[in-house]
Amino acid sequence: MTTNTAYTPGTVERLAQAVRAEIGKAVKGQDAIIDGLLICLLADGHTLLEGVPGTAKTLMAKALAHTLSCPFTRVQFTPDLMPSDIIGTTVYDMKSAEFFVKQGPIFTAVLLADEINRTPPKTQAALLQAMEEHRVSIDGVDHVLPVPFMVIATQNPIEYEGTYPLPEAQLDRFMMKLKVDYPSGDEELAMLRLHQQGFDPHVLAASDVRPVITPEGLAAARAEVAHITVEEGVLQYLVAIVTATRAAHQVTLGASPRASVALLRCSRAMAALEGRTFITPDDVKLIARPVLRHRIILNPEAELEGLTTDQLIESVLSSVPVPR
Repeated sequence: MTTNTAYTPGTVERLAQAVRAEIGKAVKGQDAIIDGLLICLLADGHTLLEGVPGTAKTLMAKALAHTLSCPFTRVQFTPDLMPSDIIGTTVYDMKSAEFFVKQGPIFTAVLLADEINRTPPKTQAALLQAMEEHRVSIDGVDHVLPVPFMVIATQNPIEYEGTYPLPEAQLDRFMMKLKVDYPSGDEELAMLRLHQQGFDPHVLAASDVRPVITPEGLAAARAEVAHITVEEGVLQYLVAIVTATRAAHQVTLGASPRASVALLRCSRAMAALEGRTFITPDDVKLIARPVLRHRIILNPEAELEGLTTDQLIESVLSSVPVPR
């Protein structure tokens, strides 16, 4: 997170309003998902979008990248995709008689990992170092990725044939898991009117979706997030929530310490989005489900009873005392 940029109150709120307005020209509805993507961007994290096909997951990622004035790359994850297809490889140039690095599609600002669970764990693991350290190793040599760097991955919650469940280490590196649902009737009607007017989701520039964030503007927004005040009582409340997920008898694996950091960073970004300079317990509660839901593994008995991770998190939030 950038902290050496001048702190200007209100930067995040203005940036968010501009981004929502531009993405709204292409995507009708899904306001909560767009805010979730913004929070991850401000907190320097990555997002896993889960939803059935046709719910604008790819379009939202493309539109966000377009507002950033940054490179966007889409990689279709398939069973035969190799790690080198993502990070790149060393190639021998016969003319110069030298080796050079051919960079893969991961060298971008916003990487859309489409249907990430359709590729084997070996290839999924190619993203681990990049997501954590913002660098990749090619033949033992580290290469720094651009700034900003954000992975937006998608997966289908219904179709399981030919898929590979994401390993826990991979899931833990996603700051948030957002569930993309169907739009409301009014929102779907607005979408149809947009298409009736000639909207082409493949040509965003023709739809008047404009870049509204500069690298300097994003750095200033992240600096504002870094200045959000967090009282000791709220910190203790946050830790109590994460600790309670580990102690629950229905779980095999609770949220990790990385989850605590993610919850803190996302809570600060949410407070900044609302124009506040401090975190409230409500910020922590509102952001807890998308930050924690993919980091908790329920035991077989709880799954047989139909318990979901969201229900468990709701139970934890109800049981942990809220600081005054």
